[in-house]
Amino acid sequence: MFSSPSGAVGDGPDDDASGAALDLTDPAAFVEHDPYAYWDRMRRADPVRWHPPADGRPGFWAVARHRDVQACYKDAARLSSARGTVLEVLLSGGDSAGGRMLAVMDRPRHRELRQAMLRAFSPRVLGHVEQAVRQRADALVAAVVGTGEADAARDIAEHLPLNTVCDLLELPVADRPSLLGWNKRALSSESAEDDPFDALEARNEILSYFVDVVRERRRRPGEDVISMLAGARVEGEPMAEDDLALNCYSLILGGDESTRVTTIGALHALGTHEEQWHRLRTGEVAVRPAVEEVLRWVTPAMHFARTATCDLRIGDAEVSAGDIVTLWNTSANNDPEVFARPRTFDVGREHNPHLALGHGPHFCLGAFLGRLELSAVLDSLVRRVKRIEILAEPPRVYSTFLFGHSALRMRLD
Repeated sequence: MFSSPSGAVGDGPDDDASGAALDLTDPAAFVEHDPYAYWDRMRRADPVRWHPPADGRPGFWAVARHRDVQACYKDAARLSSARGTVLEVLLSGGDSAGGRMLAVMDRPRHRELRQAMLRAFSPRVLGHVEQAVRQRADALVAAVVGTGEADAARDIAEHLPLNTVCDLLELPVADRPSLLGWNKRALSSESAEDDPFDALEARNEILSYFVDVVRERRRRPGEDVISMLAGARVEGEPMAEDDLALNCYSLILGGDESTRVTTIGALHALGTHEEQWHRLRTGEVAVRPAVEEVLRWVTPAMHFARTATCDLRIGDAEVSAGDIVTLWNTSANNDPEVFARPRTFDVGREHNPHLALGHGPHFCLGAFLGRLELSAVLDSLVRRVKRIEILAEPPRVYSTFLFGHSALRMRLD
């Protein structure tokens, strides 16, 4: 037992009823244990829990219920994104890009920059890329149907989102394998044995790459998204080169990682729930609700984090100014108060207000594009595939932020 900053008392993070520790700062916790059982107990017993300090790093709040997580996303005035939105970054002292990159920025600057970026990523502007996305998705699926064993990550998921974003940014095809490799290292690793400096090095490589690209687009602007941002004015001033590079970095990571993991998760879910695949393949259920259920089921970003700007109350917890608050999407998207039978994969789920793409002022900028890419893959599977066979249990992504599989051995018949 321990006391939180407000004096409340609760169970520690390793007081798991199953006897298994679940330290939310340890990537192994989400690989070796059942996080859904943990979140279920937490929602019922301690839905806003204090995770105590450890190893010289600060403690933080973990929010588990859907209604509390959603309310926190809306409360941008009292829960700031400017210090960082990923737990690991905040525990390490905060994000150096705070106030400069859209994801880690507060109003009013956030509102102006988001408006500029929305012009480049709105459904109206992106409408012309839909045919290209569907053609690419169909070609990727067609290439592995009936050919024996394939890897959903290597053969499909690693190509569609990255190439789509790179097309919008007009990045050379020759540069894309390097960008994919850096992206995969930036937010996750293969195991505990991986050097943690690999992620830092990968992020620096991406930023260095985009500094060069931004300089070139300023000299020779085109019709691409980077040129559009380079010409935009935020608070009356053009953006600095480093700030433009940071926001390109955010676009390439956000546009690739979550959709890649979700696509792998879609194939795994449909391959392991044959009755749901049958409903989708036969047309009993349309692709659109299936896309939303895949997003809820996978929830690739397990959490986002905020920093309290003042004392406030979340649920029954008294949060102090300066406290880190983590909003656990994986728990919120499995809250039985909102979702009937949450651990049942139901492609026809009618009531599905999931938070996989966030909520409020920081709702995912690329939501339309991500849904389009996932829809394109499912459409192609429906047309071309009769049976999805999973050949081996897939390895988990080793991360405290991303949740999903890094590979998936399968066969499409």
